[in-house]
Amino acid sequence: MTADEIIHQAWQQRFVLAGDGEQAQLDYQLAGTTINFTNTFVPPELRGQGLAEKLVRHGLAWARGQNLTIYASCWYVKKFLD
Repeated sequence: MTADEIIHQAWQQRFVLAGDGEQAQLDYQLAGTTINFTNTFVPPELRGQGLAEKLVRHGLAWARGQNLTIYASCWYVKKFLD
């Protein structure tokens, strides 16, 4: 798996991006046609590479493609919705 390969783990309700044995992730909760992005986490070893932004942009694009109503209780994701 490359650092640019985002995997959608729908059964876990998250998107993950792995690199150097660590994993960054974007968690969400899906309820009907509404998605709430709840948490973004990047391990300290992977920070500063723009991985959180890649995850959020990918997750939002996926949600829009599914015609979901998007909410974000995660402060980081909210920055992309304003």
